[in-house]
Amino acid sequence: MEEKIFFDEEQEISLDNPDRYRVYLLNDDYTTMDFVVYVLMTVFDKPRVEATRIMLYVHRHGKGLAGIYPKEIAETKVAQVESLARANGFPLKCSIERDD
Repeated sequence: MEEKIFFDEEQEISLDNPDRYRVYLLNDDYTTMDFVVYVLMTVFDKPRVEATRIMLYVHRHGKGLAGIYPKEIAETKVAQVESLARANGFPLKCSIERDD
């Protein structure tokens, strides 16, 4: 038997948008540029040209924005980057900051 659900037409439904967080890649003296581009393409799904642009920004400015995500996804991206970096012998690190 199918259950039918009726809504009061005057009832307001409010959905809060989750807080968003900026994920930054941090420059170091050991991680190769090619590996940073690879990380941006695989973990952050960036096209090669954009990944290269971000990598160069990180190299020149010390950190660069990889993406903006809900908190849980941002934390997962950081963990993926750092795990992938360690598995490949690199000290690459990320940071997250709340997007105000």
